[in-house]
Amino acid sequence: MKALLSSKPVLWFLFLFNLAVAAVAPFAVDGAQGLVTSAGMGVVAVGAGVGLLQGRARQAQQ
Repeated sequence: MKALLSSKPVLWFLFLFNLAVAAVAPFAVDGAQGLVTSAGMGVVAVGAGVGLLQGRARQAQQ
């Protein structure tokens, strides 16, 4: 499972999809639930982005 989640296509999907949801959630869902959804999806997007950058740094070292 870890190999699947750390693959480049999956990380790109997680990054882009969660970033889009984080941007739209406050407008689609009213109140605190929209803000919490946006924050949670933003955290996942940042995590996927960090995973992409770490993979890029590993390739540069080799």
